[in-house]
Amino acid sequence: MIRDGYVARWLGRDFEAAPGADGEIRLYTPGPTDGFEELRPGRFRRIVPASEVEELRYVRTTCRWRGERFVIVGEHETWLRVEYVGGRAPVAESLGLERIDQGVWQAWAPATEIEDVREDVM
Repeated sequence: MIRDGYVARWLGRDFEAAPGADGEIRLYTPGPTDGFEELRPGRFRRIVPASEVEELRYVRTTCRWRGERFVIVGEHETWLRVEYVGGRAPVAESLGLERIDQGVWQAWAPATEIEDVREDVM
């Protein structure tokens, strides 16, 4: 599983999370869990006060592809969506990356070509 976003530890368990400006944390899980409401099939949510959360951190998954560092921002079957973090447009262009926005370069990469996958906690 590729993680890119907030993760909250609540009651000793990690959940995908979204902190709100209201001081509450939205916890998400793919399966039915006590106290969680179903938003749609495969997506359940529970809102808890931030004071109940044991730990809140931002996690992103990084890798190396074609000799350069990337953040993995998505996945589909045997492909990973990668975003270049090297900050050098000529390198991004030479890799054949798609320019998404100013300074943002992405591509779909075969998972078999991805190396040095690791989670970075911010």
